[in-house]
This record gives sequence, C-alpha cells and structure tokens, in this order.
Amino acid sequence: MSITRRSLLLSALAAPLAGPLAAHQRTALLPTEVRVHPRLRPGDIYVIPEDFHLYHIRRPGVAMRYGVGVGRAGLEFKGSAVIQRKEEWPSWRPTDDMIAREPEKYAQYADGVPGGPDNPLGARALYLFRNGRDTYYRIHGTTQPETIGSSVSNGCIRLRNEDVIALYDQVALGTHVTVV
Repeated sequence: MSITRRSLLLSALAAPLAGPLAAHQRTALLPTEVRVHPRLRPGDIYVIPEDFHLYHIRRPGVAMRYGVGVGRAGLEFKGSAVIQRKEEWPSWRPTDDMIAREPEKYAQYADGVPGGPDNPLGARALYLFRNGRDTYYRIHGTTQPETIGSSVSNGCIRLRNEDVIALYDQVALGTHVTVV
C-alpha cells in the first residue's frame, strides 16, 4: 500500500488533533511546539481548519502549532498553494465577490485600506498562489484576536498578530501550504 501525501498528513497530525475546541480550551490555540510525523518536510505549512490549527514543520518530527481562524462554510480555501509574496503591514481591499456578497459591510472599502494597526490583514500577510496565480487567499494577522478558533472569515487563515509575525519571520518565499 502506498502512502499518499494526504494519508501521511492525516496520520502525522492525528495525535495532536481532538476536533473543534470548546471555549474553555482556548489555551490550546496558543503557539506550542508539537510532535508530528517525521516524514513531513521541514518548512512546509499544514492547516487543519476543523481543528483551528496551522502547523509549521520546523524539523523532522517537530512543528510549531498556531491557533487560527478560518473561512466560513463555503468560503474556505482548500488544497495546496505556495507562498509567493510576503508583506509587512499589508494594505487590503475586499474582493469584488466580498463586496457583491455583503455590500453594506465592504463597499465602503472598495478603494482599499492602507496598511497599519487598523487594517484587517493585521501585521503581516503571506499570499497564497496556485499555478503561479494569486488565489486571493492569505495567511494573515487580525485586528480581532477573539476570532481565533472560529470560522468567520471570508476564506483567509488568520492568526493573532504576534503569531503571524513569528511565522512570517520563519517562512521563506516558495513555502508549500496545504489546507486539508
């Protein structure tokens, strides 16, 4: 029987996963070094939306696990991508789909929001590309850290600002990201 990337990922991350977290388990969303399957490639990032965690593989068998907020049902990113752009204090503009879906919330930002502490992308953004094209999904910080551990975004993967800064400093362009 051959081992697929998906089966390797799922078996590697099964131990630290326990399903969606209850409110009293919020401390499980803080950054923690965890053991993972040693065949996972150092440098890669794996996101398990149902568990609200992102795993950055640091070395064989070891990952840093971060709590994340993820996209609402139907808006979430799934699959593989590559980080091809990184920004400190990125500017933000809602996508045309976001504006069409919720004009009362997003039309006012159609011209964009400059980077800074009030920007929805937070302190850092890692831009996800597939087949050389921007997916418009990001791994980014947030001005709403209380949303970590929930499915509320328009699809992006959000971390606390201090966590995305730490991840940003560790991640190189060309990093592979897999969202299960």
